[in-house]
Amino acid sequence: MRRLAVFLAAALLSVPLWAAQCPADMAKIDAMLASNPPSDAAVLAQVQKLRAEGEALHKSGDHGQSVQVLGEALQLLEASE
Repeated sequence: MRRLAVFLAAALLSVPLWAAQCPADMAKIDAMLASNPPSDAAVLAQVQKLRAEGEALHKSGDHGQSVQVLGEALQLLEASE
């Protein structure tokens, strides 16, 4: 029973952490796009699509999925440098 209580407490406390990560990732993507956008138009379009999808997921409250989608966008940007 104690393990369940610890798990539930950890799960409830982690939600605000995920929520705070989304805006930080979006800001990082925006800064990278402003300073050094990908030269490949297809990569740029994919990053913009993922960035918009991540923001929509964040606004809908699905922070875990938002972090994952925004992470994909960041990986694309880092790979295109």
